[in-house]
Amino acid sequence: VNMRKYYFLLLIPFISVFANAQNTDSIFIKKLSDEIMVNGKAYDNLRQLCKQIGNRLSGSPQMYKAETWGMQTLEKSGADKVWKQPCMVPHWVRGGKDQLWTSVFVSANNPKMLDGRLENKYLDVLAIGNSEGTGNKVLTGEVVLVNSFDELENKKEQVKDKIVFFNYPFNETFVRTFAAYGDAAKYRTTGAGRAAKYGAKAVIVRSMSHATDNFPHTGAMRYDTAYSKIPAMAIGLRDADWLSARTTKGDIQVSMKSNAHFLPDTVAHNIIGELKGSVYPDQYITIGGHLDSWDVGEGAHDDGAGIVQTIEVMRALKALGYQPRYTIRFVLFANEENGLRGGTKYFEEAKAKNEKHLFALESDAGGFTPRGIGIAASDDVLKKIKSWSALLKPYGCDNLEKGGGGADIGQLKNVGAVLSSLTPDSQRYFDIHHARSDVFEAVNKRELHLGAVNMAALIYFVDKYGL
Repeated sequence: VNMRKYYFLLLIPFISVFANAQNTDSIFIKKLSDEIMVNGKAYDNLRQLCKQIGNRLSGSPQMYKAETWGMQTLEKSGADKVWKQPCMVPHWVRGGKDQLWTSVFVSANNPKMLDGRLENKYLDVLAIGNSEGTGNKVLTGEVVLVNSFDELENKKEQVKDKIVFFNYPFNETFVRTFAAYGDAAKYRTTGAGRAAKYGAKAVIVRSMSHATDNFPHTGAMRYDTAYSKIPAMAIGLRDADWLSARTTKGDIQVSMKSNAHFLPDTVAHNIIGELKGSVYPDQYITIGGHLDSWDVGEGAHDDGAGIVQTIEVMRALKALGYQPRYTIRFVLFANEENGLRGGTKYFEEAKAKNEKHLFALESDAGGFTPRGIGIAASDDVLKKIKSWSALLKPYGCDNLEKGGGGADIGQLKNVGAVLSSLTPDSQRYFDIHHARSDVFEAVNKRELHLGAVNMAALIYFVDKYGL
């Protein structure tokens, strides 16, 4: 009994030190939270980005305005250093209004439909990003309804010189909506190549969404270089249901027109702000989102939210006089949406300079209420990060789970970085993702700022305690 008492007495100083450290951390995280929730600039910055600049597709004039805005905002928010990192990016343009229509018989109030007329019914569509259009000419063809790639294989003899309509819906049983997106997105990304293999002249793809509205959702695709580059359009969900029902009743022809095309690659830039480390200035923590967006809506949730949260983390740390031990980089990545050239360039330069990267955090899942943080790390590192969960719990992000990262930071694992990603509530994200409805008004100020609080807290822990 005396020996137990002796060992317990030996442990008291260590328990006291641990408790004091936790108390110090708790106080600082509360200060971070208060600073962001009371004095935060993320929401106002997002208003500027969305309303003064708007959507920001790579190569567009708005993209370059956004780069200038990003540099100025990082400087104003207290960066020790801000610079542009050039990279070549694809320059795809929509080239005007995308159209899809068919002729329908409209009767004059005669129940026997003995009189009436044919009228064009226009369906709400967007050319899928990176697609080739119709050369601004009208392309007409019979529609072949296909509900899956397996069904395409069964109908491959029927699709030559036809327009294939991929009507694969989101799986509503997936509570995690990113799982539904991952399941369905292959029809957008590779559907045109699969259909062209069997001689289809174009494809229509059901939008990647759970939405109850009719906004079409664009996004990136890629062609199979072995086959023709045929036009590809995304269709709103209500019109997709109408077209599906109409097609099952018999043959139907549609006409489409699009001027989507590529211009030569052009120069864009990652915009990078930095807080210099006081102990390990040559070891790096990266936090970021992507500055580009699709050319519809305002890119508010995707990924204006991640951009302004990234800048807000830096502003809050500077406002509290925090001096990081590691060098922290705040990166506004170029060209995530249709090329990933910005993330690739950032990694390539890091590798060429033999930089040591400790940690990377990405916010690219919308500005909704934060629910957790995904961590792509070994069990030992994950255990250490999870030891901070009690201090994150008051702010909503104590769900620290294995698996995380993001498109822009993914390659940094090859220079040593542990990857992580903010996980906001996802139930509304795919209502607006890549659609006209992704506008500033869809973002809630407190939800947006609370995401920044949790990002700032995680960066603080990693910087203070390492991995």
